[in-house]
Amino acid sequence: MEAQAAARLELSEQEMREYGYQVVDAIVAHHLNQHKEKPVAQASREEMDSLLREDVPEDATSVDDVFNTVMEKVMPYTNIMSHPKFYSFVPGPSNYVSAMADALATGFNVFSGGWAASPAAAELEIVTINWLLNLYGFPKKRGGGIFTSGGSMANLTALITARNIKCGDDFSKAVIYLSDQAHSSNIKAIRVMGFRKEQIRLIPTDMEFKFAINKLKNAINKDRLEGWKPFCLLASAGTTNTGTVDQLTELSEIAKKEDLWFHIDGAYGGAAILSKNGKQLLKGVEKADSLTVDPHKWFYQPYEMGCLLVRNHKWLSGTFTEVPEYLKDVEGNKSEINFYDHGIQLTRRFRALKFYMSVKTFGLNAFRQAVQYNFDLCEKVESILRKSAKWEVVSPATLAVINFRYHPINQNLSEKELDELNSKISERVVNSREAMLVTTVLNGQIVLRMCLINPRTTLADVEETIALCEKMAE
Repeated sequence: MEAQAAARLELSEQEMREYGYQVVDAIVAHHLNQHKEKPVAQASREEMDSLLREDVPEDATSVDDVFNTVMEKVMPYTNIMSHPKFYSFVPGPSNYVSAMADALATGFNVFSGGWAASPAAAELEIVTINWLLNLYGFPKKRGGGIFTSGGSMANLTALITARNIKCGDDFSKAVIYLSDQAHSSNIKAIRVMGFRKEQIRLIPTDMEFKFAINKLKNAINKDRLEGWKPFCLLASAGTTNTGTVDQLTELSEIAKKEDLWFHIDGAYGGAAILSKNGKQLLKGVEKADSLTVDPHKWFYQPYEMGCLLVRNHKWLSGTFTEVPEYLKDVEGNKSEINFYDHGIQLTRRFRALKFYMSVKTFGLNAFRQAVQYNFDLCEKVESILRKSAKWEVVSPATLAVINFRYHPINQNLSEKELDELNSKISERVVNSREAMLVTTVLNGQIVLRMCLINPRTTLADVEETIALCEKMAE
């Protein structure tokens, strides 16, 4: 690399091509061979410091040396979220076409904030948002939305919009209702917005981990009598713990009667609408004022990509539009959407490209088949566990999530012993690095939780993992 070129932060044409081929080859190899690797990465801060800590380099290092350092010392120390045996949290199956689309968007450094900077980027976001509006039964003409970094930012954007529409500037008495199974990102969003703890109502759930409807109604009535202003009801379409979908139709009727904003957090389960099973479970989702879905989960996109849909696009522009002097010349006409006026970010990645390219390449029917496969796989796993004398299903297969615990019927183990045993199974499985399978707590019991949204996870993968758990238990 010549010094003059380095000062311009440039490589030669030949260097760029060779470097690009190296990167693409590495990504292809990862996609082809990841199932042969261990999905879990483990290292202490001390170990990582010894590998990577250094003073800032003043002088250039060859591009090959830097690449080799990353491949040898960085990538092996990251969990493989798209591995067939990565079952915990919400896996990130991703797909190669979308990864390459991200490379294009980043390589061309597309600014996806306003129409004037990239009409094509704005148009593709309009097109793909319209695909999703249609999928969820939202109004085609009035409806709108925006791609965000993830579900956390989508939920925050939705709740800020709800507060603006329902409360205006004074939200000192505003109250929001959500269940005790709602995702933590919603609590974080509510606190970021400046709400106090006493303005948050966590409603208990029933034995199926759904909203306790009577307790919700009682809470709303009590708050009104005490001078509070109920303004928002937040339902879950696929809780992280169990995959449970709240009673969306019934909750929408309560929200309408009580004049509450109805937000549905479908960050995990929203994509289930692609399958025949999921469409039935998500009945009522079209009644939401706002809906969060996360394409980087069950729509198989790479991180980062969340999405917020709303029934009326003017709710977003009315909440977030700010026109400083330096943007007045690029505001355009009303049909030319500036997405920085529909959300929090001004500078935005071109997120729509990966969704567009992957759906165009594979076709939506392929995504439908993949989601249905996940449903079927989880139900097969439940059947296997129920027929075993060693396992107890605590929460059945729901939106490709199942919770179970090791509980052999020929041993009279106490609840404390069962909790310790299942914690130990998880710990040893993870430490073996053969699979990522961690615990959660349901009804006071420590259970193993398996999320099966990877279309490349086979029944054999799961059976091998269950056998590994049994080996660890014994």
